[in-house]
Amino acid sequence: MATTRLIVHHMNKGKGETITSSMKDRFDYGQNPDKTRRGELVAAYMCDPETADAEFSLAKAQYLAITGRTQKRDADVLCYQIRQSFKRGEVNAEKALKIGYDFAMRWTKGNHAFFVVSHIDRPHPHVHIYYNSTTLDCMHKFRDFHGSARAMRRLSDRICYENNLSVIENPKMKSEGQFRHYGEWLGADKPPTYQERLRAAIDTALSMQPESFDAFLMLLSGAGFEHKWGRGGVLSFRAEGQERFTRLRASTLGDGYSMESILAVIEGRAPHPTGQTRPALNSVSLIIDIQGKMRDGKGPAYQRWATVYNLKQMAAALQYLQENNLLVYDDLAAKAEEAVEHFHRAGDKLKVTETAMKRNADLKAAIADYARTRPAFNEYKARKYSNQYLSEHEADIAVYRAAQSTMRELLDSEQLPKMDELRAEWQTLSAEKKSGYRDYREAQKDMREVIAVKANIDHLLGITDKEKNKEMER
Repeated sequence: MATTRLIVHHMNKGKGETITSSMKDRFDYGQNPDKTRRGELVAAYMCDPETADAEFSLAKAQYLAITGRTQKRDADVLCYQIRQSFKRGEVNAEKALKIGYDFAMRWTKGNHAFFVVSHIDRPHPHVHIYYNSTTLDCMHKFRDFHGSARAMRRLSDRICYENNLSVIENPKMKSEGQFRHYGEWLGADKPPTYQERLRAAIDTALSMQPESFDAFLMLLSGAGFEHKWGRGGVLSFRAEGQERFTRLRASTLGDGYSMESILAVIEGRAPHPTGQTRPALNSVSLIIDIQGKMRDGKGPAYQRWATVYNLKQMAAALQYLQENNLLVYDDLAAKAEEAVEHFHRAGDKLKVTETAMKRNADLKAAIADYARTRPAFNEYKARKYSNQYLSEHEADIAVYRAAQSTMRELLDSEQLPKMDELRAEWQTLSAEKKSGYRDYREAQKDMREVIAVKANIDHLLGITDKEKNKEMER
């Protein structure tokens, strides 16, 4: 099941905005590395996502030169965006990207450059499709037409049928004058909201009877929630994957979940609904120095929780040693050293690839700007560097000179590489980056786990001094 929406992007009304910068603002949001797994969930057709703003802008300039047709600056459409959202559990982010690419290709009929991004910042998979309003031959433009929403929905439903996905049976069913939103279509399959998850975590923490509010915050932190203090002493929490913090107050979370209500429960002045259990640990972590925490003023409730926590971590550490056949201490130490070295090698390799990709992207953007503004500079040169012409085309001439300077810095010779060669190089580097990130994340995970295990074993054997323990924690 998928829902679709077509969005038309015009020029920003901000002072000093250009066509390229207006599109770049939108494209940067879509290609947010935190939402696309560092660029893994991006696919493109006849353009490079990194320089799509410059390429789309160049196509519009060529359209104007070929056809001579102009429009008012604010009325001209820069590009179109389609949001396609899928039902949670039916597809993963990779499958959503593939379906979105198929949808974009059939919607544009291959006549427009586009790129697709699949986001992972929401419980339900969804993609954003950005396509140029100008066709590839720079002779025509896409115009939104009457019934385009219905046409998009029909095409989306057809692709869903082809991929054995459910479709919305009654898309025109109304609720209080508006179409039903995505959450209503999910029904019982709707995942808990961040507010619901925070309320559940608060119930779990209070059920453990923390001795103080600091102990309560420690329990919330162990459940995966970070916190911050805002203006006026307002406390806010944020779960993993959540963008904005949720304020701890009754108007946001409901009655019984304000700061005053929680303090009353901790101090024994009011009851609170409980009954939930603490989530299980998913990985090995460093054990807690209980005696040190007690000297810092932690209460008996914290000591009980930390004791159970340490027992679970030691059990996880011993299981790790057995599964990896590290029953000799020297083998464990060698494993930890090897994991650290592997992590640094993977990071260094990734930095080299990212540096090459940045050079490639900067060079493509410079070449696109150079080609777009070269006619203006040639005319300026033909007019013997007329000050009047310079004042009329100062922006284009400045872009031309900046692009020329960038190309001189990045190129070893005066011969410009072909755009097809740069795109092929980008595809190779992109594949290397994806593989490198997978290796980097796996190496980081292995390193953290084996170091935590070694630190816990050192503590168990009594061979960890303070300086060594600090190094392990780092």
